[in-house]
Amino acid sequence: MNPFSSSFRLGILGGGQLGRMLLQSAIDFNLHVKVMDGDADAPCRVLAHEFTLGKLTDFDAVYAFGKTVDVLTIEIEHVNVDALEKLEAEGVKVYPQPRVIRTIQDKRVQKRFYETHKIPTSPFVLVDGVEDIRQHAGFLPAFQKLGTMGYDGRGVQRLDGLDDLPKAFPEPGLLEKAVDVAKEISVIVARNVRGEVAVFPPVELVFHPVKNLVEYLLAPAQLDELTVAQANEIALGVAQHLGIVGLLAVEMFVTPAGEVLVNESAPRPHNSGHHTIRANYTSQFEQHLRAILGLPLGDTDTQTQAAMVNLLGEDGHSGEAVYAGMDDILPINGVYPHLYGKRFTKPFRKMGHVTILDDDLEVLKEKIRHVQEKLKVVSRQS
Repeated sequence: MNPFSSSFRLGILGGGQLGRMLLQSAIDFNLHVKVMDGDADAPCRVLAHEFTLGKLTDFDAVYAFGKTVDVLTIEIEHVNVDALEKLEAEGVKVYPQPRVIRTIQDKRVQKRFYETHKIPTSPFVLVDGVEDIRQHAGFLPAFQKLGTMGYDGRGVQRLDGLDDLPKAFPEPGLLEKAVDVAKEISVIVARNVRGEVAVFPPVELVFHPVKNLVEYLLAPAQLDELTVAQANEIALGVAQHLGIVGLLAVEMFVTPAGEVLVNESAPRPHNSGHHTIRANYTSQFEQHLRAILGLPLGDTDTQTQAAMVNLLGEDGHSGEAVYAGMDDILPINGVYPHLYGKRFTKPFRKMGHVTILDDDLEVLKEKIRHVQEKLKVVSRQS
């Protein structure tokens, strides 16, 4: 397999913003990229060499698409794994491997994986529905997580006691014990087909107080050397136990006592790595390509301190997107907007991000506040 051959075809399942940025990186390697997505207006539709409309959870659609490429990867883990397993058995290179995706897809399986491999994580119990939660009243307060199809803050909610049962999800999932958290961090690991690994420096995540979405991150995280070493070791351990080829984002809690606990993982490029396009020697997207194509991994070091601000649709605005305030942020040194090509906005939808570079932490934080105050995604008819 020569990825630089004119006959080589790379396939991406998912045509959202992660696929779009992966495509932008693939252009530098002159790769021929095919994308499949269920949305005819997906952000990748105008950038891919070939775009296929198809449901990512449909066996026949995924299988047929996979038969047309040499290497198949994902930008979202909610895909038909049965089809991926069949493709892999027939010789298609599927990265991350189907068994890895299957482990990560269901948070119940994912948590049991951590438990089996003695990876530190918050205490948890599996539940099938509301009545199961009632039987574990003594485990509350806890966060209820849906087993499958939860992402971007959806499928997660806090239950403080039995009085919160009316809002509990009826579907199978788990209860994760609420622990004291000093910081939430993320570490992205790359592992290529040769088994070589590289780790991006940990980043610190700041969440929206209501929607459980990352508002912004700081890179690198403000942590002592011991905690950084602990976080890197844990993330590497997860990647090695999985045997993943590609990127793995490992989100973690740091407790006030300095303990590091795995929250959950994602086997793909991740929101917590967007800043690497500007701030690191190798971006997470180029690194993912290097890993799945069997190329040497790139330098993950940061070139400068950075922040990444998620650009979310404003509450109360739905419809064709308008980006208000660009004139207020573009004159600022070290401010770089990345828009995702989504035609329509809705409250808290990820519409883009802004990377901010500055060696002075306090100046960096002031720039974050300015971007959050001035740049808004609103709807045309509002």
